[in-house]
Amino acid sequence: MLTGTHSEAASYEFTTLTCIPGIIHYNDTKIQLLDLPGIIEGASEGKGRGRQVIAVAKSSDIVLMVLDASKSEGHRQILTRELEAVGLRLNKRPPQIYFKKKKTGGISFNSTLPLTHVDEKLCYQILHEYKIHNAEILFREDATVDDLIDVIEGNRKYMKCVYVYNKIDVIGIDDVDRLARQPNSVVISCNLKLNLDRLLARMWDEMGLVRVYTKPQGQQPDFTDPVVLSADRGGCTVEDFCNHIHRSLVKDVKYVLVWGVSARHYPQHCGLSHNLRDEDVVQIVKKKEKEEGGRGRFKSHSDAPARISDRQKKAPLKT
Repeated sequence: MLTGTHSEAASYEFTTLTCIPGIIHYNDTKIQLLDLPGIIEGASEGKGRGRQVIAVAKSSDIVLMVLDASKSEGHRQILTRELEAVGLRLNKRPPQIYFKKKKTGGISFNSTLPLTHVDEKLCYQILHEYKIHNAEILFREDATVDDLIDVIEGNRKYMKCVYVYNKIDVIGIDDVDRLARQPNSVVISCNLKLNLDRLLARMWDEMGLVRVYTKPQGQQPDFTDPVVLSADRGGCTVEDFCNHIHRSLVKDVKYVLVWGVSARHYPQHCGLSHNLRDEDVVQIVKKKEKEEGGRGRFKSHSDAPARISDRQKKAPLKT
């Protein structure tokens, strides 16, 4: 419905049997939406081809978990548990724990604040279970044991998730208000096409996309096809913007002119480390290529060899 692509829908569950891609055109950008088959309890162990479905979700920027508003909250807990079993952490940030393996020196344990869930002895026991006997660990927050294990494993992915409650037209207004007030939740009705615009706006805010428009020198900016950046994918600096256009463009950049929210004045001369904001306009000024013969009537370098031994010896005189 959001993309215009036909997806099978019926009154029974698990109608979608394969991945159906679609493109959402929103705010001058193209967002790919994948309609995945539903997963069941035990999907993290391979039931119902759950591993293939979850593998697709791992490579995405945001997860939209579509739930039935007329059913209990147990479905949400089951799906969250299955995703966490394969290393997906929904709506969480990475723990502020510094961990580094060493070759010698034993285990160095430090913390910048009092810990209530983990102590030094428990940390040693967990590291010994992973056969780590030389490491440096520093707690910058009051983390739990699960957070410490996630840092040691190093293969967890922290993703944003929006819980989308469908079929709000079959429940009461009190239940709709209760579901809408839950964190990271949006209520919709695909049958009556209710609150779909709010879902798109919430998805846009959660993804944190930054649109950057290009401006050729001496011409008007091109507001039809922006360059879309994201903090989760690469970054939002001028260097990331240049790499998005072409990898070899960074070494030729002299400076850039920026118009928009991130600029203090219009235009502002910025370097490669400048952070761009949404709907900024950027003009790239490249370095001038030096001529091969030098500048003006004076050559910038000599054609003579640098070392005396490299000079070409003259032929001996004929006598």
